[in-house]
Amino acid sequence: MARTRSEKYDDIQAGILRDAARLFATRGYERSSIGDLVEACELSRGAIYHYFDSKEAILFAMLNTLVRSLLAYLEEAVAAGGTPLEKFIRVIEAFVEHNARSPEEQIVLLNDIGALKADEQRQIVQTERKIVELVSKLLHAIDVTKKMNRRNARVYTMMLFGMINYTYTWYDAKGPIKPKEFAQLAAGLFLKGFLADAAERRTADSRAVP
Repeated sequence: MARTRSEKYDDIQAGILRDAARLFATRGYERSSIGDLVEACELSRGAIYHYFDSKEAILFAMLNTLVRSLLAYLEEAVAAGGTPLEKFIRVIEAFVEHNARSPEEQIVLLNDIGALKADEQRQIVQTERKIVELVSKLLHAIDVTKKMNRRNARVYTMMLFGMINYTYTWYDAKGPIKPKEFAQLAAGLFLKGFLADAAERRTADSRAVP
């Protein structure tokens, strides 16, 4: 007879991933043992193995869930419609808000993805590439001055990511600047540089009109 799944199965599994993320971010994945996980999750060793086959399985589930949920969140922001610029700003807001909810997972992703098997790393990297492509397409859509080309498109995209993807090192989402406002500040700062030529051109054109 098949074993009946507990109604709290998904909640307990998600709780293990959250506690493990906190442990791995603080101590490091390689230095964390199953015993450490038992203590961090306040579960027995058998209970943890009931939900995950190994420590590596926990790491993969954590990181795979992180990047897939981010991609889904960004796709939802794009699907809400609006002008390209409105979509872009909404995606940045979604990006910052998602990262603000998962700072420990962000640390683990940056530091410990190399501990996974090659095929597991590829799955995560493929999802990350979809995220980069999504943001890059939005940048192309608002690029009225045609600054982006095959040579520099990735550079522009990754510069934007650099503004919002490493905030775990200093940004406190519970502080005076909330995620939505932070996203607006980051988007505004990036766009004022990215669209500077367009503004200058419009100013020059307006002055040229008699």
